[in-house]
Amino acid sequence: MDNNESELGSFLAGFVIGALVGAATALILAPQSGAATRQQIASSSQDFRQSADTYAREYRDKANTIISDTRNKAYNLTDQVQEQVRIVLDTGKDQSEQAASNLSNGEAPV
Repeated sequence: MDNNESELGSFLAGFVIGALVGAATALILAPQSGAATRQQIASSSQDFRQSADTYAREYRDKANTIISDTRNKAYNLTDQVQEQVRIVLDTGKDQSEQAASNLSNGEAPV
């Protein structure tokens, strides 16, 4: 899980850096008017925002899936532990009742 998060974080960092370098390069090398350059920057920033939103949504969905799976595993483990405790308590109760019965009947404790 940590490895996947690290890979996704590295990818997003690379994506952001690449977008910034690309935008700066486009500004420096652009042989167009200021108005056209501003329009291109606005369009690029909108594309970047949409891409970032998409990646954020995917990351959030993956995180929610992991949280849900972990929660379900914890509930299942809790149920299993409670069942084992019930079995141990029932066994102890049965044995103590048997020992008390044996003592009241004059039999030696087992």
